[in-house]
Amino acid sequence: MSLFDPLLKDEATRLDAFPISRRKIFMAHAGVTALPRAVADAMVAYSREASENFGDFAAVLRQIERARETSARFIGASPEEIALLGPTSLGLSLFANGLPWESGDEILCYSEDYPANVYPWIDLRRLGVEVRYLKPEAPGAITPELVEASLSPRTRLVALASAHFLTGYRLNVNAIGKLLRRKGVLFSLDAIQTLGAFPLSVKYVDFLSADAHKWMLGPMAIGIVYVRKEHFPLLRPTLLGAWNVHSPNFIAQDAITLPDTAMRYEPGVLNMVGIHGMQAALDLLEQYGMEAIAGRLLELKATLVRGLRELDCEIYGPPEGPSASSITTFSHPTTSMGHLFRACEAANIVVSLRHRRDGREFIRVSPHFYNTHAEIARLLETLRIALH
Repeated sequence: MSLFDPLLKDEATRLDAFPISRRKIFMAHAGVTALPRAVADAMVAYSREASENFGDFAAVLRQIERARETSARFIGASPEEIALLGPTSLGLSLFANGLPWESGDEILCYSEDYPANVYPWIDLRRLGVEVRYLKPEAPGAITPELVEASLSPRTRLVALASAHFLTGYRLNVNAIGKLLRRKGVLFSLDAIQTLGAFPLSVKYVDFLSADAHKWMLGPMAIGIVYVRKEHFPLLRPTLLGAWNVHSPNFIAQDAITLPDTAMRYEPGVLNMVGIHGMQAALDLLEQYGMEAIAGRLLELKATLVRGLRELDCEIYGPPEGPSASSITTFSHPTTSMGHLFRACEAANIVVSLRHRRDGREFIRVSPHFYNTHAEIARLLETLRIALH
């Protein structure tokens, strides 16, 4: 019996847990997720409590610590290494702006990554940092071999995404991290496109940022920022406030004294509505387990890829194998992607229309574990009708 059987074999249970499914087939989790009922309920409950019975701050602090503990367990870190911040770009910018760069230092990144993982790094050119772009043989195909061949004696940090937002190419995070650790090069990871979809460990990662609003099934503007403890002295907090600087009785001091945990990167009060929502989302994911979720997503992908090929669609990115992810992006040789996207919209099927730098259009499909093979069949039938 599958862990998902109670959910997937009782449609009423599935629709109650994921209310979006009552009205739409939602397969755009690589964009912004629709919230599960448990997540929305947790956020509403906190908001109602704050409205009706202004809670004590001790309860707020307990919830924050619980969220740190769950987030740490989710990525194999310790709670003291977790800051509860979002969006992803905030964490990446904290990493870029907080490290002590010297003129001539070099960063390796990928120019075709999502802009949030490009702009913080190229901005460092103003400090004399050289930014070099990795050039994979296929879009998004960043391999350990490519990274190793691209390193130079001046490489200080490599900044990568755990999966490419368009092609879905999924990195071997551990292999790349081991390589960089051996070379003494820092590793920053934008993990938003796999965290919540595939197991991920920060054993060989130095810095990680991921908002909750995609595969983690959580709200926007709250997420997990991880900094390896040994790097606290190296990574200077660039946002300062009463939360992360010692301020007894809320009185400003004449010196900056920081906590010895990742709280040093949290300058003020946190997004408590978001923290309650993210906690509920992580609880939901832990209920099924990341190995089971990853297997389910690859099973759905296999059905989707097979059907797209029967429609003569061209898959953009790895359709199977160890680099495949829960993102499936495709085009068609004779039909406008805009036309197919509008057909999906008319059928209440939510997918994403995406563009490459040269203007070429694609449809990106990104189902989660609660989507069904019947929903995949509905998508394929909608495309088949639109193609004829």
